[in-house]
Amino acid sequence: MEFNSISTEFSQFLQQEIALSRDDLAVALNNRQSPGDPIPMLLWQYGLISRSQLQRIWDWLDAQIQFQFP
Repeated sequence: MEFNSISTEFSQFLQQEIALSRDDLAVALNNRQSPGDPIPMLLWQYGLISRSQLQRIWDWLDAQIQFQFP
């Protein structure tokens, strides 16, 4: 499992708030075609999250960007 390619905070959010297992996260990370592939879209495409969970992830990521770059 290559969890070092995403932040610890993002990994924790996915596991704690979205209830994604480490194995499910590994599926998305291990099936990327390139390092820039968006993890949230891969999770959704593989059926590991719902559309509402996908939206929660995008909202969380957006909040992280706004926090870092006010």
